[in-house]
Amino acid sequence: QVLLEESGGGLVQSGGSLRLSCAASGYTFNRIAMGWFRQASGKGREFVAAISENGGITRYGDSVKGRFIISRDNTRNTVYLQMNSLKPEDTAVYYCAGRVTQTYTETVWSTEERYGVWGQGTAVNVSS
Repeated sequence: QVLLEESGGGLVQSGGSLRLSCAASGYTFNRIAMGWFRQASGKGREFVAAISENGGITRYGDSVKGRFIISRDNTRNTVYLQMNSLKPEDTAVYYCAGRVTQTYTETVWSTEERYGVWGQGTAVNVSS
């Protein structure tokens, strides 16, 4: 059973930076494509970023391109989301998600339906 646990959320001022982490357990990490999604209060879940199993491919949502960076360390079973130039509209609960693959491959997914494992979320609040 794959488990994901996010950390690193908190309160930050507009223009600041924050780094989220998501630690995985229960499966071979380099066979899990990972993604970050967020959900603001009263809104649906939004795709933020995704990274392939060995980090060779990344994809970003339009609202975060050029500001956020997704990366992963397969030796630590952890995926990161570096968030820079934060804006109040980035305020949301951030979720990491995983899609387990059966073969060694490089894939990225930007729709939540593709992911079968989710963390509990970590809240990010950006003040103006």
